Order: sequence, then structure tokens, then C-alpha cells
Amino acid sequence: MKTNSHNPLERVVQRRAAFSRRQFLRGIGACIALPAFESLSPLKLLAGSSTPASTLATTATGAPLRTAFLYFPNGVIQPNWWPGSDGVNFELSRTLKPLESVRQHFQVLGGLEHLNATAGKDGGGDHARANGTFLTGVRMKKSATDFRAGISIDQVMAREVGHLTRLPSLELTCDAGRNTGSCDSGYSCAYQYNVSWSSPTTPMSPEANPRQVFERLFGAGSAGERTAELKRRRAEQRSILDFIVEDARDLQRQLNAQDKDKLDQYLTGVRELESRIQRAEKFGDPKDPEQQTPAGIPPTYAEHIQIMYDTLVLAFQTDSTRVATMLLAHDGSNRSFPEIGIPEGHHELSHHLNDAEKIRKIADIDLWYAKQLARFLEKLRDTKDVDGNSLLHNSMIVYGSGNSDGNRHTHFNLPILLAGGGGATLTPGRYVKHGSTPASNLFLSMADRMGVKSLERFGDSTGRLANI
Repeated sequence: MKTNSHNPLERVVQRRAAFSRRQFLRGIGACIALPAFESLSPLKLLAGSSTPASTLATTATGAPLRTAFLYFPNGVIQPNWWPGSDGVNFELSRTLKPLESVRQHFQVLGGLEHLNATAGKDGGGDHARANGTFLTGVRMKKSATDFRAGISIDQVMAREVGHLTRLPSLELTCDAGRNTGSCDSGYSCAYQYNVSWSSPTTPMSPEANPRQVFERLFGAGSAGERTAELKRRRAEQRSILDFIVEDARDLQRQLNAQDKDKLDQYLTGVRELESRIQRAEKFGDPKDPEQQTPAGIPPTYAEHIQIMYDTLVLAFQTDSTRVATMLLAHDGSNRSFPEIGIPEGHHELSHHLNDAEKIRKIADIDLWYAKQLARFLEKLRDTKDVDGNSLLHNSMIVYGSGNSDGNRHTHFNLPILLAGGGGATLTPGRYVKHGSTPASNLFLSMADRMGVKSLERFGDSTGRLANI
């Protein structure tokens, strides 16, 4: 783009008018993934490297170890969730019955809690606290504008292993996004619509559009055209980055200290994008997946969840990322479920006041979510990894809610499952009662397995969670 202006700042303003910063940041981030080939397994790639394999989120066989955190809203009907007895011979409860085919691949964790999500002196806002505390373990600052949470465990992991994959982490949602304003009793919407935080003041906003997620993973265009499109797009990205850096040099000499700080913040994002391009390029020319790009957000909620789960399987299968989160719906969601004969809103029903008909409908919603999870776990189980084991065997999948009982807004004995074998480091196929234990203890133990060895505490942890 040409401009006749001799003023560097004017040139930047004129040129940036052609595309918004949001469009630029989104557009420049797409990259395509290679399938995970055995010949390119982490142990073989590390030959001659000074970095120990044990610190790089791999299993004993050298296959990548993946972690995902899946959040569902509004708690559960407790009697329908918990098995009648613990141990390996537990009988699946009504809500967990759809998981029968994968019962040997997950464990029910009893007794985990997030006491920092309880009201305390903060009063109302349990839904915001449930979301914001789930992966951070900290008490959030009650404010609609000056929000402060904590770094989430997925981002702690991503900082350690994110350099090994094209995407350090992947944040997904099947919900609308909102990061501004007040959403729950004076708490910022940022708490309620995010579970992933890269810093106490920086939520990792999840993507709801399956098309955007797919193109970020595998590039734009139809099957067979994506590699050429990727090369063209990278050339354009390089040109845009060169232009920005060139004009930034001109601007630097003319700005005051405050504006230089602003420019430096902007260039930090540019440098991150440049690093992302370099990370993508180092993996070589990708293989174009033989799969059509999703059209966008599907018309039904079930389709939306299924396509996001399928995309997450692809992301793990191609080793595009090893850390992911998915917010199925924000806590307090009042979505209706007409496909199973429930026209009322989920949140509205969750305050059932012991009404038997409302309890039945909430239990049916809990069951519906479990059916979607079962399909996802079955797909992970049936997908072979580079070492011959399944993706599920080489994964750690947390499925849970930051609310226990939606009617009373409790945050102890949280409904949490841990699926996968963790590369043979976990013991699935059972129900384990852990007593009253911070959920952060579980996350510490998972971080150990992902190679985060320097983490002594996390959130409100009191130690590692044993017997998982």
C-alpha cells in the first residue's frame, strides 16, 4: 500500500486503516499442522539435544503427552453423578452411564474442592467465581473493570511445553464470548466467559467458530489447496511484519516516553506473531488433511460441541498443540435444550428448590453433556498415536464444573473426572474418594507429568494429589 505522506505516524495510521488490529492479529495467526509421524517422534527429534526428554511432555515411549480441560456449567444433580461405591468395581451412576464403553479409561475423583470460589465476604457471584477459579485456584478480585484472577494451570503447562508445537495452547468454547462489563453480582464478564488465563489480568479468550479454529490449525482453502494458500499467506505476513518494523523504527525517534511504551507493547504482539510464524515454518511443509473446513457455527448445540471435540482430536493427533481448554458453556448459562424436550433455561432450572420435575430435567441435561463427552473419549480411544497406543492412553483429560450443586451454589466435592492414561502414569477405571482436598493439588500432579518440575505450589494447593 502506497502513501504520499512524509510523516511516519501518519503513514502508520493510513496503512492501519486498511485493517483493524484485531483482524491483523487473527489473520496472521493461521498455521497448518503435520500429522505426528513415528519417525518424527519427540525422542528421535531430541537426538543430540541437550534438553532431557523427560522435561518435554512426552511419555515413556516418546509419544507426546496431551492435556485438556473441559468445563460444563451449573454443577450436577449430586445423587445422579456419584457412583454408589468406590474402587475399581464401582457401578456407573445414571449421569455417567453413557461412559460405559470407556469406563476403564477414566476415574471419578471425589472430594476435590475450590474454597476460593465460595462467597466469603464477597457475597453473590458464585457463577463468575466457579469459572474464574476452576483452573486458577485463586480468589478473584470482585470488580467489573479492575479484574484480577491468576494464571491458569493450562497456561503454566503451555509456558513449559508450548515451544514444541505450532500452537502453545488451544482455547475453545461453544458459548458466546464477553470480556467487558459486569455479568454476575458485580464480577467482570471476563471471569464468567474464560477458564484460561495467561496472567492475573489477561484471559485467553476462547474461539467459538469451528471454521476459525480449523483454519488456524490447518490453513484456509479447500482440501488440496491449503499448502499453496499457506505459502502465499506467509509471504504476505512477512511483508506486513517488515512494514510494521520499518515504520516503528521511524516512529521511535519521534515519540515521548509514554508513547514509546505503547509502541513497545504493540511491537511485543508483533514479535509474538513473528515467533509464531517461525515456529510453524520450522516444522516444514505440512500435509493437507483430507477433510473439509467447517462452514461455521452449526445450527444445533450438539453439533457445535461434537465438531469442536472432533477438532480437538485432530489438534492432538497432528501434535499441533499439547494443551487445550474447552468451555462448553459458561457457569450460569441459561441455554435451553429443546432437542431433549427441555425448553426452560439450564440456570433457571438449576435453582430447583427440590422440585422433582425440575430435578429430573437438570439430570437429563447432565446426562446429555455426558453423552457428548463419551463420544469424544471414544474417538480418542479409537485414534492410534505414534507409539501404537491410543491418543486417550497418552492424554490427561479433566472434565468438570466449578459448581457442585447448582441449586445451593456449593464448591466442595466438585463433579470432576480424569480421563486417559497419562502415558501409563495414571490409574483409570475406578472411583477414588480424596476427602476434602483442593482441586489445585490435582493440577500440581498433572503439571509434574507435563514436565513442569519447578512448580512447588499452585493456587491454593497443599501438596500433590496422590493415588491418581
